[in-house]
Amino acid sequence: MIGLIIFVLKIITNSIIMSYLILPKNYKALIDLKQTEQGIKQIKDSFQKSLSSELRLRRVTAPLFVLSGTGINDNLSGHERPVQFHIKDMNEQSAEIVHSLAKWKRLTLAEYKTEIGYGIYTDMNAIRADEELGNLHSLYVDQWDWELCIEEKDRNIKLLKVIVKQIYAAIRQTEYLVYEQFPNIPQILPENITFIHSEELVQKYPDLSPRERENRFTKEHKAVFVIGIGGLLSNGKKHDERAPDYDDWTTPNEDGFSGLNGDLLVWNEVLGCSFELSSMGIRVDKNALLKQLNICGCTERKDLYFHKKLLNEELPLSIGGGIGQSRLCMFLLRKGHIGEIQASIWPEEMRETCNKYGMNLI
Repeated sequence: MIGLIIFVLKIITNSIIMSYLILPKNYKALIDLKQTEQGIKQIKDSFQKSLSSELRLRRVTAPLFVLSGTGINDNLSGHERPVQFHIKDMNEQSAEIVHSLAKWKRLTLAEYKTEIGYGIYTDMNAIRADEELGNLHSLYVDQWDWELCIEEKDRNIKLLKVIVKQIYAAIRQTEYLVYEQFPNIPQILPENITFIHSEELVQKYPDLSPRERENRFTKEHKAVFVIGIGGLLSNGKKHDERAPDYDDWTTPNEDGFSGLNGDLLVWNEVLGCSFELSSMGIRVDKNALLKQLNICGCTERKDLYFHKKLLNEELPLSIGGGIGQSRLCMFLLRKGHIGEIQASIWPEEMRETCNKYGMNLI
């Protein structure tokens, strides 16, 4: 009986895992494994140069782990468990692998006494054990995390759009370099990116889910930035989850809505869906932090190291975000699975199925 239960649970688990897998029809990789590795290097080298030049960013070295209980690690949507371990030579203090560096970067801006209009970027490597594995999500996360010092007068939607356009320009420039290296991979990104607020998406497609709204709009416009993610919309729901202590998703903006953050999406022709390349936003100031902690019912965070520094106004105002490295390579090289770009761990059934459909996971 126990054996039967285990067998049934295994089937159910495999079914859930495989439900996140998209199997593109007639998929065939446009370049082989050796060319893929060359393409990855070309993209990473050229994009970070363009990014640092566009935004005036200095590269810094980032931590793989931080001490638990300091409030420095990113809580993401609030339920993901960080990978933890204990440090023998520090009285068994607990440390945890970062989820992202959203708050660490702001501490670093203050430590480096970074000037207004300048910032930092780094290679962020993370482990997210609770990810739903599939074409887009892996246990291993690699991003260019960046943060830029701004003034109070710059905390507005205008600056956010300027930064988005600069990042998008760097992406298009990198796409052109890929085309030069591999002429069989054509350029597909439009010249301009389209902006829309998540509330406008609700009004435009009231009967669709947030994911379906993104798909419908991104398929039409090819490159989109969805503004205002984290707060409640007119239908009483959120477009998506956001932690309360890094992006500002409550401050009213000049477009008549709330939120100074968003996601950069492109249309993925291989998978037939919208594809997030970056999440970014103007960061919370003292007032926005208090408001969002209260909304999310986690006001106890005010006593954590990072939050006390912010509330004491010891940290600079900033805008920042993350840009997926493997995601960008996957999109620009027209790959069907992120496992074709990065080495990670995958369920054996997923690996076998992907191989049958021409997606050879590293």
